[in-house]
Amino acid sequence: MDPETRRAIIMENYLNPYNKGEGDSNYIKVNTNNESCIDNLDIYLLIEDDCIKDIKFNGEACAISTSATSIMIKLLLNKKISEVEELITNYENMINELPYNSEILSEANCFDEIYKQQNRKNCALLPWKGIKKALAEYRSKQ
Repeated sequence: MDPETRRAIIMENYLNPYNKGEGDSNYIKVNTNNESCIDNLDIYLLIEDDCIKDIKFNGEACAISTSATSIMIKLLLNKKISEVEELITNYENMINELPYNSEILSEANCFDEIYKQQNRKNCALLPWKGIKKALAEYRSKQ
């Protein structure tokens, strides 16, 4: 992905984040934060029949965390838990410079060079850590 496209995707999702808001009592709510900066997000996850029906988020975060959250939400909506786990693995592998399937990551590929800024890796991983926490909570209730 060329640098201009990468920047455009990140800025669009930062300035106009997808599904920003709060869920109701039917949602699993988790908090995820980055101790080294201002990033502090609440993620709301609605799962029905092992499928992600909705994800919302609220809080304060930098451009990378906010855009990563917005992009993640678009990518995970209406996916089965098994598909979500595959996407999480591939995204984490991309961030950590391990082999991954770029074709399934869509817009999330805009973070494929975030490793060049080591201090930003946590920002790009933050919402995904929140989803993993929410999925663990979901499984514990099953």
